[in-house]
Order: sequence, then C-alpha cells, then structure tokens
Amino acid sequence: MLGSIGLPELLLVVTIAGVGLLAVALPASQICRRIGLSPLLGLLAVIPIANILLLWFVAFSPWPSSERRQHDA
Repeated sequence: MLGSIGLPELLLVVTIAGVGLLAVALPASQICRRIGLSPLLGLLAVIPIANILLLWFVAFSPWPSSERRQHDA
C-alpha cells in the first residue's frame, strides 16, 4: 500500500528535512550576525515568504563595512 510509511522511512524524511533546514538556516544566521543583526533572524530563511523579506531587509540595511567607509571619509 502506497499510503503507509514505516518508521525507517519517516526517520529518513525527517533527517533529510533537518539537514536541509540546517544547510539554509546556519549560513543565514552567520550573515545576520556578521552585519550586526540577531542570528535568530536567520531562522526566517526557512519560512517561505519570510525568506524573501529577510533577503530584502538584509540587502538594504546598513552594513558595518559601509558605515566604516562613511566614517573614514
């Protein structure tokens, strides 16, 4: 029967999904931390609409390197 899955299949699906979530959330958390934002914002990268909003927010927020250039000038 195609509708029923056993415990091994369920564990495999959960493991693959967990690895995929970590592969997206960890780099996004590092990027947020490096630009001075909360690393918890990186968790938004795994939520379908929130990831686009996070991308736009990070892209147009002031980055520490651009602030340093303004102070040096």
